[in-house]
This record gives sequence, C-alpha cells and structure tokens, in this order.
Amino acid sequence: MKKILKLILIILVALIIFGLIIASSSIYEGYMLYKEKASGDKLDEKINEIRKTENYVTYENIPKDFVNAVVAVEDHRFFEHNGIDIISIIRAIATNIKEMRAVEGGSTITQQVAKNLYFTQEKKLSRKVAEIFAAFDLEKKYSKEDIIEIYLNNAYFGDGHYGIYDAVHGYFSKDLSDLSLYEITLLAGLPNAPSVYALSNNSELSMQRQNMVIDAMVEYNYLTESKAKELKAKQ
Repeated sequence: MKKILKLILIILVALIIFGLIIASSSIYEGYMLYKEKASGDKLDEKINEIRKTENYVTYENIPKDFVNAVVAVEDHRFFEHNGIDIISIIRAIATNIKEMRAVEGGSTITQQVAKNLYFTQEKKLSRKVAEIFAAFDLEKKYSKEDIIEIYLNNAYFGDGHYGIYDAVHGYFSKDLSDLSLYEITLLAGLPNAPSVYALSNNSELSMQRQNMVIDAMVEYNYLTESKAKELKAKQ
C-alpha cells in the first residue's frame, strides 16, 4: 500500500512540475508575442486609427442602457477590475474542466479589446497570456469609458455589421438615440458569438441570448424584474 501511495505521489509531483514547465513556457511565449505586437503597432496609433473611422460613436453618444447591458452580460466587474477578472478566470477553468471542453473563456471587455487590436482568434495559452499583458497596457493608458467606447465601435455584431453605429443602422435603420430598450438588449448580446446570434440567422437563438442579457441586467441591478418581464413579453 505504501508503495502505491508513493507512486501516486511521484506521479502527482511529476504532473505538477510538468504543468509548471508548460505554464512558464506559455507565459514567456505570450510575453514575447505581446512585445512583438506592441513594438510593431503602437497602442495609441491603433486606437487613433479606430477613432478616425467613419461613424465612430463617442461614449457620451452611446445610450447608457447599452453600456449597462454589455457590461452586465459580458463583464459585470468591468468598472472594478484592472483588466483581468481573476474570479471569472477561475470560474471558467472550473467550468471547462467540468465540461471537459472549452465552453467558457473568462475574458474581460478589456481583454477582448486587446485581442481585437492585436491578436487572432487562435485558442492558444500563449495568445491568452499576450492578451493579458496588452489588457494591462490598455487599463494604464485609457479610462474605462474609453475602453468600452473602443470595444463597441470595433466589435462585430454579425451580418457584416462592425461597430455599434453600423449595427444599429443596419438592423433597425435608426439612430442610436432612438433605440428602444428591447432593441438594446437584443443587440448587446450579439458580439459574444455574432455568427450564431446574428439576427438574420436564427431568431430563436438571438432571443435566447437576449434573455441572458435581460437576466444579467436584473441580476446586477440595471433593470427591475417588472421591466424584464415586460421586455420578454414582446418577444
């Protein structure tokens, strides 16, 4: 029995050491990838390039309910963390282990901005590490309002619509100021998986995602239960 326990202990130690080696390697690779991207494409230059695009919408002109909806469903601690959300990362790891597949990412809005600015959608640990370093850069140089403004102007909403202006005009043919709360909760969930939730693809799936947005807004006190019921009744 002692020999078996000793063998198990040796295996566990070996696995921990192996895991640390892999993690260290990924951290180094991620840092080097971040340095390569950051030195080639300066952050300020990339942000300014986005801000010069036609129909760019400033934070002041984005409906407050839209900001609240996106924060609630994508990153409810957005205004409190420093670029990464440790609690969300731990929860995502636990969920992925439980499901035995990658079903949750744990990325913050800041990390998503960093990914859209510098990196591909490749699911590699080193890319995730590089994204975290870039997210810290964003948080040091820009306010939370700047970051979510950039996110909403650079996000893909499906059906060929990039940015909040194109999404609103493309889907509803109206100005942002004329959006209803129902339309806001419908649009706010699209960037999570635009090819899946795009309004032209599957109205049932997009409404399921809308319900997730509404429920999140209720959970984080952006919406009352009665208003949520009223919105869901319109589906």
